[in-house]
Amino acid sequence: MTAESPHGFSDLIGLDFTDVEAGYSRGTIEVSDELMNPNGVLHGGVLYTLADSGMGAALYAELAEDQQCATIEIKINYLKPVRTGRVTCETTLEKNGRTVAYLESELVNDGKTVARATGSFSIFTP
Repeated sequence: MTAESPHGFSDLIGLDFTDVEAGYSRGTIEVSDELMNPNGVLHGGVLYTLADSGMGAALYAELAEDQQCATIEIKINYLKPVRTGRVTCETTLEKNGRTVAYLESELVNDGKTVARATGSFSIFTP
């Protein structure tokens, strides 16, 4: 699998990566009615998915061809509700160890940070 591989779920919710390079990714998603919770706010799981996918993309671009990665844990802080527009997620690889990597994501909507996430990922050769 690579950062450019097709991702059915990401495609389903409209996640688009506009920039992916070793240790960095930028992904966006357009807010739509289908992604809202019953209170008219973007579902938190969409923001989580954006962060998780961004972390995976940034890390996969850093890995050797025979390596893969998988999420160990992600912590996300939701700071502001999202109702309209586009959410952009910028992710950076903060530490790349032999078997575990640590990444951080910032999610922005309308110029304001709406969530921050940190994650640890397992690195392995299948």
